[in-house]
Amino acid sequence: MKKPYGLVMRGLLKKDEKILLLKRHPKSKTNPSRWELPGGKVEPGEDFDKALIREFSEETNLSIELSDLIGAVQEDFPHKKTIAVVMNVNITSEIPEIKISNEHVDFKWVDIEEIKDLKISGWFKTLMKEKNYSL
Repeated sequence: MKKPYGLVMRGLLKKDEKILLLKRHPKSKTNPSRWELPGGKVEPGEDFDKALIREFSEETNLSIELSDLIGAVQEDFPHKKTIAVVMNVNITSEIPEIKISNEHVDFKWVDIEEIKDLKISGWFKTLMKEKNYSL
């Protein structure tokens, strides 16, 4: 049986040369307890940009706008394959308090060097290697 594909949108938000990362819940089906960029699934019939804006808001309480494309990465799981489309994003207003969703257990602002030492999601690790840790 062929595995279904899913589309995921991810946003890279920088503040003072640091990147916002979220830590997935340890009971997550995909990449438990791993650090990654905010974002999530594109629902059937949903526009890519609206999906990322929605997911970012749900996961962080932040309002964003999309800037430009960073890249796309495939990740295979036992039950599905996903394509993560990663975009640079900007805050559209004053940065309010970050409130993470119950899908995550922590957040932090990190620089590129710190990312190298974190347990990050598989797709994120692939992207970082492709970009030679320069985003």
